[in-house]
Amino acid sequence: MGTTVKVREKYQVTIPEEVRGKIPLKVGERVEVTARNNEIVIRPVVEIPKDQAWFWSKQWQEQISQSIKDLQKGKIKVFKSVKEARKHFGD
Repeated sequence: MGTTVKVREKYQVTIPEEVRGKIPLKVGERVEVTARNNEIVIRPVVEIPKDQAWFWSKQWQEQISQSIKDLQKGKIKVFKSVKEARKHFGD
């Protein structure tokens, strides 16, 4: 069973130290709060900077996944120069 805490003004609670020690959470970081059955669940939210959002798009992740599979199968070609690669791909 967990540690009990008191609900304060504005419905604020303090996350106990022994819980904070198990979850990497820093002051100022965001958490997601949801209701599940008769429980309140608080989970850390991993925020992605806008300039890196493209990397986490479904399309990009599918391309990365396919590239990893190709590498594992040995389906690679090494080019000696950018010019050679462009010629190969018809650029």
